[in-house]
Amino acid sequence: MQAKAGDFLVIASNHLEQPPRVGFIEEVHGDDGAPPYVVKWEEDGRTTIVFPGSDAHIEQRGQDAAAAH
Repeated sequence: MQAKAGDFLVIASNHLEQPPRVGFIEEVHGDDGAPPYVVKWEEDGRTTIVFPGSDAHIEQRGQDAAAAH
């Protein structure tokens, strides 16, 4: 997995009723865009360090979405 600051991390939910968890990647600490990532979560505004699993993917949503964070 490779990301850059400004991308979004999306983690699939384990439950059908729940939407995926989405966070704004503020910092990338691995080589060549690899984890860990410092992520600010959309649902509660908390910031955490994340080593994403196989249920996660990276999205690039453009400058407008990144500027909102």
